[in-house]
Amino acid sequence: MDKIIKVVIALGGNALEDKSLPSTAEAQLQVVNKTCEYLAEISCAGYEIAIVHGNGPQVGRLLLASETAKNVTPSMPFDVCGAMTQGYIGYHIQQGLKFALAKRNRILPVVTVVTQVVVNKDDDAFNNPTKPIGLFYTEQEAKIIAEEKGYIMREDAGRGWRRVVPSPMPERIIEVDTIKRLWDSTIAVACGGGGVPVIEKEDGSVEGIAAVIDKDLAAEKLAEDIDADILMILTEVDKVSINFKKPNQQDLSFLTVSEAEKYMSEGHFAPGSMLPKVMAAVKFVKNQPNRKSIITSLYKSIDALNGLTGTVIKDN
Repeated sequence: MDKIIKVVIALGGNALEDKSLPSTAEAQLQVVNKTCEYLAEISCAGYEIAIVHGNGPQVGRLLLASETAKNVTPSMPFDVCGAMTQGYIGYHIQQGLKFALAKRNRILPVVTVVTQVVVNKDDDAFNNPTKPIGLFYTEQEAKIIAEEKGYIMREDAGRGWRRVVPSPMPERIIEVDTIKRLWDSTIAVACGGGGVPVIEKEDGSVEGIAAVIDKDLAAEKLAEDIDADILMILTEVDKVSINFKKPNQQDLSFLTVSEAEKYMSEGHFAPGSMLPKVMAAVKFVKNQPNRKSIITSLYKSIDALNGLTGTVIKDN
């Protein structure tokens, strides 16, 4: 590869958890180690990368544990739980990726940046929570939880019912200058869980707020800010599809911005699943002319970078 290509990689939930394994830290590290083999291959192919990950299940469990133990020890605020998940998920990625790189004789530091992302306190998302977090429940279980705890519970893309929280748009990454300084020498794990959402106060300080920023949209913002060549969103499927799971499902290898916007307006992509991925991909391409977004599975990431699979979204 003659030209160094900068790639921001957004990891889907399957890169951190395996549904067949228990929801433990040990099981997560086992999955992350496998994920890091693919990330190391991308790095060793000559790409410069930064990594963004989700935290929906993890922050949900951490909140649940904190609330359950509130009679023993004070429960942690939502934003603090978000920061804690950035730390422990990043720690696992640092361990796994550093080792995977070393096995390939590539010695690079891997560092987690606990990242704050400014949101607008008047964002409409605070009146319409949509971001699923935590465990999956049956409809009956969800109704009981909603009655007992006052949570808003919604069905999540045919996979079960989950708690939903506000998901405001990311406006500014506070630590972006630090990430830029790290770029040439270090693989940064940043904007974990979409970043800790904070609002700016009149005195110039910031304050955490109870919400979860979509990690794909945070990855898009980071990709813009560091002038990336590619925004790569890794998920459970090899390609974006319309009429998903229907007899007339159609997998898409290439989308223009206008085609993607048309399919979004027609409701082809689930709000808690593929929609934010396509939204982020489109936003990056619109704001970064002549760049591209790729949506594919973790396991096909190298093939997708080589143009062999995945869905590529470009401006024309």
